[in-house]
Amino acid sequence: MSKLFTAAVAVLPAAVFAGLYGDTPDATHAWAVHDYNRPKPAKVSVCPKTGIPSDAIVLFDGTKASFEKNWRDEKGNPSKWQFSDEGYFYTLPDWKNGGGIFTREEFGDCQLHIEYRHDPKQLFTNKGPQMRGNSGVFLMGPQYGYEVQVLESYYTSAEAAGTSEYVDNYADGQAGSVYAENPPLVNPANKPGEWQKYDIVFHQPIWKDGKMVHPGSVTVLFNGVLVQDHWEVEGETTHCKRRPCAEHPTKGPLHLQDHGCVVQFRNIWIRPLASRWDNLTHSNMSACPKKVMELRRETAAALYAKIADPKVATADNVKALAEVISYANEGVYAEAFKAALEAYKAKPGDANEVKSVNSALDVLIRNKVICESCRIR
Repeated sequence: MSKLFTAAVAVLPAAVFAGLYGDTPDATHAWAVHDYNRPKPAKVSVCPKTGIPSDAIVLFDGTKASFEKNWRDEKGNPSKWQFSDEGYFYTLPDWKNGGGIFTREEFGDCQLHIEYRHDPKQLFTNKGPQMRGNSGVFLMGPQYGYEVQVLESYYTSAEAAGTSEYVDNYADGQAGSVYAENPPLVNPANKPGEWQKYDIVFHQPIWKDGKMVHPGSVTVLFNGVLVQDHWEVEGETTHCKRRPCAEHPTKGPLHLQDHGCVVQFRNIWIRPLASRWDNLTHSNMSACPKKVMELRRETAAALYAKIADPKVATADNVKALAEVISYANEGVYAEAFKAALEAYKAKPGDANEVKSVNSALDVLIRNKVICESCRIR
């Protein structure tokens, strides 16, 4: 904010700032710009020791009790994956012997944190590059899920080519990829045996009346580095061929894949997120005008109820009623505003008071809530 604008704002009376500071509500926005009536965000704290937000669901905290409570096999039975007293759990080394592991709770849109590690002695280098610590983080499960690949990928970048450690695997199948769709933007993998971290923000595809209206997206930070930048998913995860998205349930389990490789996992937490498309009252993309108007009327009624006597033609009442009609310029609110304004025009206050009233009215005039003739001359 410029100093000039700050100075100009400073001279306006505090009453103007309530609902008449920025552009007023409209058909797709139930709140004004910079609206002081708009609900404030809930406070969330972050544990300084673990980095876990206070509203997160902890899926694995390093204890056996957490492992057994939150995870299951495909049929709902206790998982065959193994727990280590060192604070992680891990896949079995034989292909498909342990099966995948699933959360007992199901999720949709989410923020997910998960850490994994490969044992350098268990990378199966003689079985091809895709068997070097292969697993996968499947959002919403394997049936209609979306996979962020887990793989030992430290030596897969072009910089390692020509060295004895170089592993040549396909780009859309290495660590940090949206499997079979999009390679990571860069390769920030740590060395084998070091812990890797994924922070994933996932929004599922949205369907309305059998038609997709938004493809959904995956954002991935790999060891703190952005490797998937709001990638809009093209389909459900598959192998060797493309599988277009199809409408499916809005929740599914988090699934970690068994690919016959030993991979260790720890420190897993998730924050369920509201869908961007659940915002029906303040969005150009998804707002429902009927819902918007319902909330505007609720706000107008609450503000009107705070006015001790709306029939009294004071400057404060005119401004308060101007705020009310910015939400719902109808019925008793419009009548009360018109009556108070006409009465105040007949006996206006001093120049500074009139200036403050006109400042409020100018917002409504600019937004075509009232006409220019309402301004006090």
